[in-house]
Amino acid sequence: MTTRATRLLHLLDDLRRRRRPVRGAQLADQLGISLRTLYRDIDALRAQGAVIAGDPGVGYQLRAGFMLPPMMFSPDELEALVLGARWVASHADPELAEAAGRALDRVVGVLPEGLRLQVETSGLFAPDWSPVPPEPWLPALRRAIREGNAVRLWYRDAQGRASERLVWPFAMAFLADMRLLAAWCESRADFRHFRADRVLGLEDTGRRYPEQRQRLIRRWERQRLRRPGD
Repeated sequence: MTTRATRLLHLLDDLRRRRRPVRGAQLADQLGISLRTLYRDIDALRAQGAVIAGDPGVGYQLRAGFMLPPMMFSPDELEALVLGARWVASHADPELAEAAGRALDRVVGVLPEGLRLQVETSGLFAPDWSPVPPEPWLPALRRAIREGNAVRLWYRDAQGRASERLVWPFAMAFLADMRLLAAWCESRADFRHFRADRVLGLEDTGRRYPEQRQRLIRRWERQRLRRPGD
């Protein structure tokens, strides 16, 4: 039997995915509840801070910006958050690792007692070591990706040849034994992948590159298997 908390979570997820108002009857039918119950659920979500526009007979739409209360996470979702945070804490640079710990503490701090105990006694762990120590320039790279800045890269390829590149970084993959940077290389006029352990130095230029990161990612995804590396 579906609990009310689970039903509210499903309702919120449904509203979050929609770009246009949806009628209450359609939502109620999808959830298998009556219209009266749906109206009560809408009121419950509003009481928790969700800005849901609309009225009966008109349709409902969730306004952007609402953060899902942690107490509405399912047990599986909470375990995923715990495991993910613990993995980041052991594999990322110290700055990101500390942020993962703070984020997990914030989630735990607002959980009901039963769920808090479940998180604190979780039996899911990530290794507390990484075979590859984090590169010191990782925080600068993460900020450049977030802000859309071009970076100057000094790099040594697999044949030992050194080069200086100006690249537009847009993605970083944290693998078990290495980290990979995906970027648009101005000198090659194409996408390139750079192994972090071959980067000799990195400098954020502070200059925003001209293309949106989302567009770069879409273009890269269409051809990302074309080259295994740089």
